[in-house]
Amino acid sequence: MKNFAAKYSRLYPSVKHTIKKYNLEALVDVSLFIVITLIIHYLYRFWAIRLHYVPITDYIMAGRKFLSEVLYTQSAWIVDHVFGITFTGVAHTKTLYFPNNGFIAVNLSCSGFKQILQFGLLMIVYPGPWKHKLWYIPVGIIIVHLTNIFRITGLSVVIVNWPDYWNFSHDYLFRPFFYVVIFSLWVLWVERISPLGNKKRQNQ
Repeated sequence: MKNFAAKYSRLYPSVKHTIKKYNLEALVDVSLFIVITLIIHYLYRFWAIRLHYVPITDYIMAGRKFLSEVLYTQSAWIVDHVFGITFTGVAHTKTLYFPNNGFIAVNLSCSGFKQILQFGLLMIVYPGPWKHKLWYIPVGIIIVHLTNIFRITGLSVVIVNWPDYWNFSHDYLFRPFFYVVIFSLWVLWVERISPLGNKKRQNQ
């Protein structure tokens, strides 16, 4: 262990110098983002699928249920009042039924809980001052939730106007958009907020 520590202490300054010399800070940051995101993703899947959210199963299920109900209510309001799309809403199943026989069911997996948790954990783990994290994490969570509303309302527009593109839109357009937003929030954190882009990378 002492040998490893000694080797690391000699190697670290050299690696740091190489990163700074070749302007690789952005690549290191993106690599760290990817690694943290993947670790959180697979740990969440293991916790959800294998452990069923033990030891706080009831709290997690209640949270997911609450989020899905809020998402359904807010999305239904926007579909009706903003887009003017005719639909029949069934609140107890959280389902929007459209005149062309299309429907959208806002179930627990649609709640956005996983994405909110991913963003929150990413920001907790990622380096940065807590005085900024304490306001940035709640703001980011609200933005992730608004992204989910955009996803449900966008899918409503698709299913009414272009139903043949439903599967593509659901799987390859709106779902990845979640991670585009999370990545953008992380970039904003690194480049502008934590703090002020580390003084713009020490003034370049």
